Amino acid sequence: MSETFEKKALIVGGGVAGIQAALDIADGGYQVILVERTPSIGGHMVQLSEVFPTLDCPQCILTPKMVMCGQHPNIDIKAYCEVESVTGEVGNFTVKIRHKATYVDWDACTGCGQCEQKCPTKAPSEFNRELAFGPRKAIYSPFAQAVPNKRVIDPDHCLKLTKDKCGICAKVCPTQAIRYDQKDWFEEIKVGAIIVATGYELYKKENLTEYATDPDVIDGLEFERILCPSGPTAGVIRRPSDEKEPKEVVFVQCAGSRDPDKHLPYCSRVCCMYCCKMAMLYKHAVPDGQAYIFYIDVRTDGKMYEEFYQRGVEEDRIVYLRGKVSKIFRQGDKIVVFGMDTLTGKRVEVEADLVVLAMAMIPNPAGEKVKKVLNLKTDQFGFITEAHAKLHPVETGIDGIFVAGTAQAPKDIPETVAQAGGAASKVLSLFSGVEKGQEAVLKELTG
Repeated sequence: MSETFEKKALIVGGGVAGIQAALDIADGGYQVILVERTPSIGGHMVQLSEVFPTLDCPQCILTPKMVMCGQHPNIDIKAYCEVESVTGEVGNFTVKIRHKATYVDWDACTGCGQCEQKCPTKAPSEFNRELAFGPRKAIYSPFAQAVPNKRVIDPDHCLKLTKDKCGICAKVCPTQAIRYDQKDWFEEIKVGAIIVATGYELYKKENLTEYATDPDVIDGLEFERILCPSGPTAGVIRRPSDEKEPKEVVFVQCAGSRDPDKHLPYCSRVCCMYCCKMAMLYKHAVPDGQAYIFYIDVRTDGKMYEEFYQRGVEEDRIVYLRGKVSKIFRQGDKIVVFGMDTLTGKRVEVEADLVVLAMAMIPNPAGEKVKKVLNLKTDQFGFITEAHAKLHPVETGIDGIFVAGTAQAPKDIPETVAQAGGAASKVLSLFSGVEKGQEAVLKELTG
């Protein structure tokens, strides 16, 4: 261990895990650098419509924490940045951070949004999962409650950067914050501990070749954006192909999960619950509609989860069909779903207006670079391997580097937050042990 010890933490990933860990460490009196690759912290949780089993508004839960992060004197948010390299050891890591060009001077930008209002160019919105009826502008903020509340220019769609035309945003900006000549730049920082919270992504629908590629066959996060009151349809249920209200919706659980022959063998853990939640919300929005859920097993292993599932069946009349879907294809105006009901032994055919696939959770591909830079061990699926599943669930096996959230394995929000708190407590113990000169404690905590 180096003679100098930086009592400052780096957190890679600004989702709910990274936010919770940052707040816990900052409230403990230590400096935190929070690096997020997108223009705003928040992760996937701010994309959701409501959360199970309470049906609370996720934005109401998370955005106050995001604002606290943005205003906390001990937290430095580095959004739209990526970790390039890490050298050193516990207590003395040197981290090189790439600041990606935003083409906007964030020191001058006030977040007024005039540039975004006047921009004539539209592009697919990553926040709205690139749904056809939810585009963004070429200069944009991902969503209304973004932290930091700054604009970014998309160089692939900006007419000024691609064709040297337009330039309206520079003309209307009241603070002259537009910088078309901005380049990526690098910064080196010293930290004593690192928490990796790079999150998850969904298995690609295109991998399910047994299901037809169709605009009305969508994944769970796409349907979350449709359900969300702040989403592209303001919570009005519309199907992507023609924006008609779907009267029959089929949810397919274990899409890509629990399929060792073709796809991924593991259970993604949250699909049973969020399918039930989405079916309930669909019924609340379209009372005369019908929701079907194809399932293998219903796994309700959390607090009040079983009661939530029973509520969906009894109060919202969700039809559960036990069986694996073998084929999905378009037939005229309908999406036909073929499956086998293993309880009755009969083939089931549903002509649906919309199909929602509960795709498997996989490690965020954007986190692969971080795992390689840190030399972290992963399992065969890319999830970070903890030092010991029972005794050291947040340690990575490398002194001073910890893991939190779905970077380690699929999990729901409560478990993610709990693990983030656990990782933060390890960092706090590490730093406080050094302050007290307890080298024996430091040695025990880090290895």
